[in-house]
Amino acid sequence: MTLLQGEIGKSYQVQEIRLQETTARRLQILGLLSGTRVEILNKKKNGTLIFKVRGTRYAIGKRIAEGILLGGEQP
Repeated sequence: MTLLQGEIGKSYQVQEIRLQETTARRLQILGLLSGTRVEILNKKKNGTLIFKVRGTRYAIGKRIAEGILLGGEQP
């Protein structure tokens, strides 16, 4: 499942990031690593996805959200 397919209000664990190297590196610098817990806060109609990582909110576009693969739902 990708970050874009996740449900609002649920937490997941990042399994893998499949994006261009520069984009993936930037996300890693922001703390989005394999094994990191993310909570999906909102999805906009224009494709923007808002999520929280370690207490910080991020907004990313649809293309980037499709490249972030998630593991199972976290409690």
